[in-house]
Amino acid sequence: MRPLGAELEQELIQLRGSACDRHADEPVKLYCYDCDENICVVCFAVKHRNHSSGEIADVAPALRPRIADDDKKILYGIRVLREQTEQTRLDAKLCVAQVDSVENLILEAGEAAKRYVDGQIKEYLVRLQTAKSECAKQADGVLELLQLELVAMESFHTYSRELLDKGRPSDITRAASELHKRATELLDNDVTSVQYCPPHVTFTPADVTHLAPSKLIGKLTFLDNGNTPGLRAVSEAHFTGHFSGPDSVDRSASSMCVCVSCSVCKKVKVAHHTRLPSVGFRS
Repeated sequence: MRPLGAELEQELIQLRGSACDRHADEPVKLYCYDCDENICVVCFAVKHRNHSSGEIADVAPALRPRIADDDKKILYGIRVLREQTEQTRLDAKLCVAQVDSVENLILEAGEAAKRYVDGQIKEYLVRLQTAKSECAKQADGVLELLQLELVAMESFHTYSRELLDKGRPSDITRAASELHKRATELLDNDVTSVQYCPPHVTFTPADVTHLAPSKLIGKLTFLDNGNTPGLRAVSEAHFTGHFSGPDSVDRSASSMCVCVSCSVCKKVKVAHHTRLPSVGFRS
């Protein structure tokens, strides 16, 4: 495939001339089908006598339809490339918009996870404050009961020792029965059975480093839409001269695929529009 540049332009200019390339003094009058070139009568006599040839004035009208058909195919190839270019730009914009949307979803999921964690922390702290208050209240109740019993027993002990140490025999006989009843009453009222049993509180922190991201805020997925070097394949099919035209192209809306069948080499070239991966996020 020759580039449409200065070299081809120069060649076209030369083709417009009527002088023979090999014999400048001779005008070209014949076209050699075997060599695909214009020739003069000298060329015909020297090198092309056994070739199939015809007069240029007669051959040119027959070659016009082929050039027009080739041009029609090239124009169709240009339209396909322009459509694919526009579709690629659109797909790129849609991909950016989709990624932006997924980014917002991830940020929202992150904020939701933070709010959930903050809420759970607040709930645990409230429960701990309640537990501390209940523990203090229960401890105060048990301490008060033990203190009352301790005061009663210490009072009994003080009175009994004073009676034994300083009391007269008549004082002992008078108080012995009541003291025994009181001692029995105090001993029967065994407040030591009332024990303070505080709850055992522990906390095992979650090891979030072992959690998969999908378990923490959500799952991020990239769906490959089957990227292929589509532009290269289409270009190859369009500009090798084998492109067979609009009837050979199947452009499916679902796959955005261009299938190009080559009528000369009998091969099928498949080219996809440039498709970026589809991005999804599920919380």
